[in-house]
Amino acid sequence: MIVGLLTLDLHIPESNSLKSKRLVIKSLIDRIKNRFNVSVAEVDAQNLWQRCIIGIAYVSNETVMIHKVFEKIRSLVLSYHSVELIDSTMELL
Repeated sequence: MIVGLLTLDLHIPESNSLKSKRLVIKSLIDRIKNRFNVSVAEVDAQNLWQRCIIGIAYVSNETVMIHKVFEKIRSLVLSYHSVELIDSTMELL
């Protein structure tokens, strides 16, 4: 069993309050969860209204599958109009 962890550092340029940030992030998290069947949570920068760090976990028996799923998630985030991807890191456990 291999556990993959993907951390996404996001900038939300159009956010002007924590409430508007939550709307954008909740929508993105729900979309990722529903499309890829992964565990997703906002793990840091909860009190910053234009920044968000999301953690994503995925379990598989193949490293290749984890890489494919994480690449698709990155592509989805890059195409998402309300956020900008600052950085992403992937770990395998």
